Amino acid sequence: MAGRGVGGRGAGGRGGAVRIRRATVRDAKRLTRMVRSSRAYEGPHAAMVAGYRVGPDYIEAHEVYVAVEEGGDASGAGEGMGERVVGFYALVLEPPELDLMFVADEAQGAGIGRLLIAHMRDVARNAGIASVRVVSHPPAEGFYRSVGARRTGTVAANPPAVMWDRPEMTIDVVE
Repeated sequence: MAGRGVGGRGAGGRGGAVRIRRATVRDAKRLTRMVRSSRAYEGPHAAMVAGYRVGPDYIEAHEVYVAVEEGGDASGAGEGMGERVVGFYALVLEPPELDLMFVADEAQGAGIGRLLIAHMRDVARNAGIASVRVVSHPPAEGFYRSVGARRTGTVAANPPAVMWDRPEMTIDVVE
């Protein structure tokens, strides 16, 4: 797949080519907004992300990468003018876990999630990690399976923050 490395090109949305770059503290508010406004967390799932915050400290402590569409809406400009954040992921290295992964609602179905997973595999591989744990939002389980994740168990609900059981999976990094 194209765009597996940092700064690579991959799936394009409405505006232009998509590349992945390291998140900066300047991205924090935009990433928080993407989490809180995700349609995947509407209705009964809304409580889980209502007060969620992707803070500058989180971005500095973990491997956080954003997918940006060049030539996108400049109102979403971050590091470069005319780039729009269309997705992001956060990889915790110890223990290895894909802690967050979101694709903007309007960009879903364009291959950005697959691009982010391929990039995450490269980052994990370069860090010497063989597999990455994923505790999935239940509706996202099909996506993770489609990129090679295998189910290893279930994480029980933890009220009041998480009111439902979640699939636990592993993504192998070494192919």
